[in-house]
Amino acid sequence: MGEDCAATQLIDANRAFNVDGLDRFLKAVKLADYGLSYAVVSIIGPQSSGKSTLLNHLFGTNFREMDAFKGRSQTTKGIWIAKGVGIEPCTIILDLEGTDARERGEDDTAFEKQSALFALAISDIVLINMWCHDIGREHAANRPLLKMVFQAMMRLFSPRKTTLLFVIRDKTKTPVEHLEQVLREDIQKIWETVYRPQAHKETPLSEFFNVEVTALPSYEEKEELFKEQVAQLRQRFFHSIAPGGLAGDRRGVVPASGFSISIQQIWKVIRENKDLDLPAHKIMVATVRCEEIANEKLRCLTSDKGWLALEASVQAGSVSGFGRKLDSILDAYLSEYDMETFYFDDGVRTAKRQQLESKALHLVHPAFQAMLGHLRSKALDKFKNDLEQSLESRKGFAMSVHTCAEASLLEFDTEFTDVAIQHADWNASKIREKLCHDIEAHAASVRGVKLSELKASYEKKITEALVQPVESLFDSAAQDIWASIRELYRHETENAISGYSSSLAGFELDQSTFDKMMADLKNYARGVVVRKIREEAGKVLIHMKDRFSTVFSHDKDSMPRIWTGKEDVRKITEEARAVALKLLAAMAAIRLDDQPDKIENILSSSLMDGPVIKNRTIEASRDPLASSTWEGALKLLAAMAAIRLDDQPDKIENILSSSLMDGPVIKNRTIEASRDPLASSTWEGVPPENTVITPVQCKSIWKQFKVETEYTVSQAISSQEAFKHYNSWLPPSWAIVTIAILGFNEFMMLLRNPLYLAILFILFILSRVVWYELNIAGEFQNGMLSGLLAISTRFLPSVMNILRRVAGEGNRHHQAAQSSQQSLPSTAHTPRNQEPEM
Repeated sequence: MGEDCAATQLIDANRAFNVDGLDRFLKAVKLADYGLSYAVVSIIGPQSSGKSTLLNHLFGTNFREMDAFKGRSQTTKGIWIAKGVGIEPCTIILDLEGTDARERGEDDTAFEKQSALFALAISDIVLINMWCHDIGREHAANRPLLKMVFQAMMRLFSPRKTTLLFVIRDKTKTPVEHLEQVLREDIQKIWETVYRPQAHKETPLSEFFNVEVTALPSYEEKEELFKEQVAQLRQRFFHSIAPGGLAGDRRGVVPASGFSISIQQIWKVIRENKDLDLPAHKIMVATVRCEEIANEKLRCLTSDKGWLALEASVQAGSVSGFGRKLDSILDAYLSEYDMETFYFDDGVRTAKRQQLESKALHLVHPAFQAMLGHLRSKALDKFKNDLEQSLESRKGFAMSVHTCAEASLLEFDTEFTDVAIQHADWNASKIREKLCHDIEAHAASVRGVKLSELKASYEKKITEALVQPVESLFDSAAQDIWASIRELYRHETENAISGYSSSLAGFELDQSTFDKMMADLKNYARGVVVRKIREEAGKVLIHMKDRFSTVFSHDKDSMPRIWTGKEDVRKITEEARAVALKLLAAMAAIRLDDQPDKIENILSSSLMDGPVIKNRTIEASRDPLASSTWEGALKLLAAMAAIRLDDQPDKIENILSSSLMDGPVIKNRTIEASRDPLASSTWEGVPPENTVITPVQCKSIWKQFKVETEYTVSQAISSQEAFKHYNSWLPPSWAIVTIAILGFNEFMMLLRNPLYLAILFILFILSRVVWYELNIAGEFQNGMLSGLLAISTRFLPSVMNILRRVAGEGNRHHQAAQSSQQSLPSTAHTPRNQEPEM
C-alpha cells in the first residue's frame, strides 16, 4: 500500500523545494493523464495531533507517524506529498508540518504561515485537525491556527472557494451539533477580527470557505471505532470534485500536466513573501505549460516521418494532394495540442495554439513555396509548348499568346486548390504575378525572335527581288536606267511592305513600333539598292569597257562588225564612248529620289571631244605652237616651277605664256582650265550621301577607260587596212598598160588560135578552184610567211582531191550514158512487138 501512494517529501524543513522528487512522484502516479479530474487534500494542525495517522487511515498513505512510546515530538518535517489509494478521482494528499512545534520555537512561525498559505493555494479540501477539548477556549491552539488560516487567505488575490473540513479529534460525550455550533461561532469571531482589504470588509466567510465539521473518537482508546468512522469519512472523498461534492468551486484548479509548474511557482512566490495572485498564477501556469506542449509538438512535427517524406518529395518534384497531406499532418499535432491543453485557460491555450500553428506554418512554408514553384514551372512549360504548337498552326501571335496564357493561368489556379492548406490563408498572388511576368517575358522573347525571323524573311525577299534585277539593269544599260531602278524599287518595296504589314497584324503592335518596323523595311530596301549600286560602281570601268565593246564591235542589228574599210571608225568610237560615258554618269550618283542633276551634261561637256575640241584642232593645225599639247606642256612647266602651299599668287604662267606662246590664248585657256567642273569631290545639286563616284574619280576613270579602249580602236583600224590590202589583187594601172603593150603579139596569137583560149580558160577555172579550196586570201591575212607555209603544206593534197573529184564526175557521166543507151532499144521496139488489143 505504501508503494502505491509514492509518498515523497515535497518541501524540506529548510524550505527547499524537491523538484526532482516531485517529477518522479508525478511520473509514478501518472498525474498528467487525469486532466482536471484530480483533487488536492491537505491537512494542517498542531504538532502531534495525529495528522499523519489520520491521513494514513483515511487515504491509505504511509506517512511517518509519531511513536507514542518515544514521547511527543516533531514527526513530519516540511511538507510531504502522496497519492490517495483506491479513491476516485485521483486525490493528492499533502501532509504539512505541525504548528506550534517546540523544535521551531515561538518566534519561528514564518514556515507555519507559508505552509498554511501554500496549502490553501493548491488544495481543494483543507483538513484542520484539532483537539476536542480546545473548542471554546480563548487561548487554546485552535484560535491561533484559524487566525493564521484566515490571514493567509487574505493574501490570495481573488481567492477561490475552499472547503475547510474541521476534524475534531478525541470526541467526548458532548454532542457534535453543540461542538459544531460553538466552533462556527468561534470561527465567525475570528473572521471578524482578521484584517481584510477594503474590498472584502463586508464579505462573509461563506464567500471564501465551505465549512464542514466532523468528529472522530480517540485513536488510542477506541481504535476500532476510530477506524470505522474514518472509513465512513473516507466515503465523502469519493467523487469529491463532482457537483455537490466535498471539494470547493475549483475555480483556480490547474490541469494535471501543469501541477508541477504551478506548485513550484506558488511556493517561490510565497517564500519571497509576496502576495499570491491566483488568477495571474493560473494564467502563468497555463502560459508555461501550453508553451511547453506547443514546443514539444513542434519538435515532433519537425522530426515527423510523414512530414520529412513529404518535404523530400516536394524537393524532388510536384506532389499530388500536397495540401490535403499537409493539412492531415498539421491537424494531428494541433489536435494533440488541443487535447493536452484542454483544461488550461482558454485565452492562453488559444494564444499558444496560434503561436504553435504559426511556427508550424513557418516550418512548412518553404515546402509550400517549393510546390508553388513547381506549379509555376509546370504552367510556364505548358505555355511554352502551347504557344509553339499554336504558332506552328499559323495562328496569330497575339491571339496565341492570349489563349495560351489564359490556359496556363487557369491550370495554375486549378492546381493551386490542391496545394492550398486550410490552416493558412496563403495565396499564390505573388507566384502567379511572377508567372505572369515569366509568360510575358517568354512571349516577348518569342515575339522578338518571330519578328526577327519575319524581318529577315522579308529582307531576304527584298534582296532577292532587287539585287539581281538592279545588276541586270546596269548590264543591259537601258535608255533610262534610274527610271527602271526607281520603278523596280517602288514596286518591290510596296509588295514587301504590304505583305509585311499583313504579317505584323497578328502581333498587335503599338502604332509607333509598327511604323518604325515599316520604316526600317523601307530603309533596308533602299539600303539594298544603294549597296548594290555602290558595288556595281566599284566595277564601273569593267561595265564601261563591256558597253564600249558591245557598241563598237556590233552594228545596230547586234551583228558582229567586219571591218571592211567602209565603216567610220571615228564615229563608231564616239558613239561607243558616249554610251560608256552615259553609264558612268548613271553610276556616279544615287537617284532613287528622282531629283534632276547635271552629271551627264557635265561629263559629256568635260570628257567628250565636242566642237570645242574640233576648233582647237583646227587652230592647232594653223599654229603648231598654240596646240593643246604645247599648252599642256607649258602649264605643267609653270605648275612645277614653284611651291604654292601658301596659296600666294604669282605670275610665272603669264611670264612663260608671254615669252613662249601667245599670251591671250594661254590666259583664256587658263581661265577655262580653272573652271574645270571635274576638279571637285562633289556634284552640283547632289547630296554627299548620294554621291557614288566623285567628279575627280570620274575623270580618272575616264582617262583609264580611254587608255584601255585605245587598243580596241587601233585593232579595228588595223583590220580595215589589212582588209583593203588583201582585197586589192589587181596590179596598178601603169602595170596593166605595160603588160598590154608588151603582150600584144601573144594576145593576137591567142585570138588566132582558139585552142589556147580553151586551155587558158581551163587553167583559170582550176586556179580559182585551188584559190578557194586553199583559202589563200585568208591565209595571207595572218602574214606572208605564215601564208606561204600553210599553202605549201596543203597545195598537193588539195590538187589531188580536186583531180579525184573530177575523175569521179567523169565516171558517173560515162555510166549514165551507157545506161541510157541500153534502155533506148527496148523502148523503141516495144510498139512493134506488141499488137493492139481488141
